[in-house]
Amino acid sequence: MNVPKDLRYTKEHEWVRVEGGEVIVGVTDYAQGELGDVIFVELPAPGTKVAQMKAFGTIDAVKTVSDLFAPVGGEVAAVNTELKENPALVNQSPYDKGWMVRIRLANPKEIETLLDAGAYEKHLGAHA
Repeated sequence: MNVPKDLRYTKEHEWVRVEGGEVIVGVTDYAQGELGDVIFVELPAPGTKVAQMKAFGTIDAVKTVSDLFAPVGGEVAAVNTELKENPALVNQSPYDKGWMVRIRLANPKEIETLLDAGAYEKHLGAHA
């Protein structure tokens, strides 16, 4: 299982990559594996305000439908429009082409509340 060391994570299996005053958000390799084949992703429109750990969309897979949670609060700056035509990118490339949204951070301190790679791996171990 791939857990990149340079990202931050939620216990709900979202990842965050910080880029300046924005973050890129997606679901982890573990999450896409548990969900199975992703068939649809519902994402908010750019400009939508999101709150930390509140649902901002859904991910539909063969096995289940799951909420997506905002790791940080802020405003959606962009969404990955490629997922509309090719939701399988979430399975094929969860940390690169399968990203979900870019969020302009409202409070950069929220990043510090997220798990680092080591803590996320321990969290996964507790579920094994």
